[in-house]
Amino acid sequence: MSHIRSVFSIKDLENFSGIKAHTIRIWEKRYELLHPERTDTNIRYYSLKSLKKLLNIALLNSEGHKISKIAKYDEAVFEEHLREVVNNKVNKTQFINELKIAMLNFDVLYFEEAYLRVEKVIPFSDIFKNYFIPFLGDIGLLWQTGSINPTHEHFISNIIKQKILIETHRLQLKKIEKHDKLFVLFLPYDEIHDLGLTYLHYEVLKLGYKSIMLGPSVPIDSLKSFVNDNQEVNFISYFTVEPPLDKIPEYLTEFETKILEDKNANFYVLGKQITNLDTSISMPKRIKFFSSIDDIMEFLEE
Repeated sequence: MSHIRSVFSIKDLENFSGIKAHTIRIWEKRYELLHPERTDTNIRYYSLKSLKKLLNIALLNSEGHKISKIAKYDEAVFEEHLREVVNNKVNKTQFINELKIAMLNFDVLYFEEAYLRVEKVIPFSDIFKNYFIPFLGDIGLLWQTGSINPTHEHFISNIIKQKILIETHRLQLKKIEKHDKLFVLFLPYDEIHDLGLTYLHYEVLKLGYKSIMLGPSVPIDSLKSFVNDNQEVNFISYFTVEPPLDKIPEYLTEFETKILEDKNANFYVLGKQITNLDTSISMPKRIKFFSSIDDIMEFLEE
């Protein structure tokens, strides 16, 4: 299918596998592990099959198999050792490699097979924090270096988001255990990157609180109706690209004036924009910054 990427440069192989291009060339010359093809203009390129093979070679190498030995494995022995790695435990490298291949092929079923195997032995929270988050970091770098395009990132992010929504729906069917606090999750106006906030919604529900997810691009004024004197209200937001860095102090001041002032409410904020913010600025009361999902969850669990 034409939309599936099938041609890769050696730099792409380096970006996907973490193996330096210089090392890949040595493995080619010394062990003939890969066989690049050439265009009509004599430019070297690699197939998707070569990329998959390199990812598997890197996996075996990380598990203690020397390259000189891997080079001597015939196809049957090679596959046998791969099965041992996959079946004996959940291998993080293997799982993330499978996610990359699913992304490149726009292959939902391939993603699902890999996910279900991991889900059997690892809780969803751990899958998201220890597997999906590093993987999303990887694809961010792949996008920046041109090894993938935005369609790949959107495809795989939406599948991950679907998994969060499935787990969230299961929690929403349970009875609310804690009624002393209400959580309202939203993104600022013009902010659309909601994956992190969607996961936080799941985590707050898991703690037993009522959590209302409003999603992207919410004006400040529309939040007034949630504040009351009978219940503590905790607003949570994720600043990825909005508000702009120089507008954040103004945004927080407006939020405090319109929503928090003299009310039983707090505002918890995290995201990339917050990590870039000057920490020496004066903060409005009842507004707290968090550096990561783990950071805010530790605070909420206390």
